Amino acid sequence: MTLWQRIERPAAMASRWRRRRLCELRADGATQIVALRDISGSGARLDTPQPLPLGTQVELRHPDAGSISARVSEIGENEIRISFDRQERAVAFALGAIAADMTRD
Repeated sequence: MTLWQRIERPAAMASRWRRRRLCELRADGATQIVALRDISGSGARLDTPQPLPLGTQVELRHPDAGSISARVSEIGENEIRISFDRQERAVAFALGAIAADMTRD
């Protein structure tokens, strides 16, 4: 693990109201359950036991925010980063996911 990864990991989703939401990640007709670790208007970082190859087109389905298309842009140990198109829809999706987690018991 690099120094950057050690610094980044503890800060990810570290607050009393934000937790790792379970979502579905669909690609090539297969679905896997992933944990949403971090999200913004440009993309999301997901914990997954089966990382997908770089460039894979995916659909992320959040239980409250809906779904969005993305592409795998980074691969790590048991995690991936997906990139959104940075359009208004992506920002709305990210805000919806954050707001849903803030208001859940």
